[in-house]
Amino acid sequence: MADNNKGKTVTVEQTGSPIRRPNVQRQTLIGLGLNKMHRRRTLEDTPSVRGMIRAVSHLVRVVDEK
Repeated sequence: MADNNKGKTVTVEQTGSPIRRPNVQRQTLIGLGLNKMHRRRTLEDTPSVRGMIRAVSHLVRVVDEK
């Protein structure tokens, strides 16, 4: 199976606090490399990363960098 998205990245920024959220959402933020407000991480664009972003979409935003 060929890797069609080789080299593609996605940048996410944490916009919400994990306080008073389920522990699984806190752990998902840590898995994305986020744990404090307004932190940004550039991650490889894979289906698993996209799923993690979708799971905490109310706490993060995808940054459009040009």
